[in-house]
Amino acid sequence: MNRFRADAEEEEIGPEPVLKPAPKKRKTAEEKMDSNSFVTKLFNDGLVSKEAATRALPFLCYLAFLGMIYIGNSHFAMNNLRRINKLNTEVKELRWEYKSLKADLMFRSKLTEVAKKVDTLGIKELIEPPKKIIVKSNEY
Repeated sequence: MNRFRADAEEEEIGPEPVLKPAPKKRKTAEEKMDSNSFVTKLFNDGLVSKEAATRALPFLCYLAFLGMIYIGNSHFAMNNLRRINKLNTEVKELRWEYKSLKADLMFRSKLTEVAKKVDTLGIKELIEPPKKIIVKSNEY
């Protein structure tokens, strides 16, 4: 029933037509032999015979081996890329840590910061520059 029509009761709904399935054709024995004979001819008399398959077996094994090497190489390359990306992020983190520690060390090694630290030990900053002691060689 259509919700968008106001006059849904006025419509006449007839019986739905019944479709009959199409009759299936059965293959005759001759048609079955034709389809089987193509496959049989292909493997027995055609392109692939027992002798040809035997001769091609080493080449097929070689191709399978190359395929396995190719797949293994791609897995190895992907693992290397993952490891390189991981190491790059670690290098970036270590670089930032180095820069922050270097800035902290530069701040702590300022003259005013060092003076604050050693003031607790009783060491005071000199007001006059240090005096040079000169010893003559003959006085010694």
